[in-house]
Amino acid sequence: MMSRNALLRSGKGLGIPATAREEDKKTKLKVAALAPAEDRQSHFALRKGVRCAGVHLIIDLHGAKHLDDLEHIETTLRRCVEAARATLLHIHLHHFQPNGVSGVAVLAESHISIHTWPDAHYAALDVFMCGSADPDACIPVLRAAFSAKRVGVNEILRGHGA
Repeated sequence: MMSRNALLRSGKGLGIPATAREEDKKTKLKVAALAPAEDRQSHFALRKGVRCAGVHLIIDLHGAKHLDDLEHIETTLRRCVEAARATLLHIHLHHFQPNGVSGVAVLAESHISIHTWPDAHYAALDVFMCGSADPDACIPVLRAAFSAKRVGVNEILRGHGA
């Protein structure tokens, strides 16, 4: 049997089951039907003239609020998906005890993940999207939703040259 991983050693309570939201309780985003393979455009992204597998934004929110509010986090992830013109497949959020949230919005174009430390007023997010989705559109949504005093963004072009 494998030893406890770093997440389990973090000291945050994992005894309470994860919160997986029922999609039928929320307004669903349209899920695009897949076109036949020969009709689909490349799922690669084009960024400043560079073809890559996708654009990966590493986002740090400092001085942020509402970082322990599952409803607010889910609503914000949905707003990011809409702003980026992406396709939501599933959202899964886990609320840690005594506080903090980790979660992911799985997209047809990849994902948005969030990890929060409410006591430090800090959240770390990954926004990775391929195709024509616009990951940059998530930044103002996140800044406003979490009232972040400072936002740091690093960009990685994944699969450059692939």
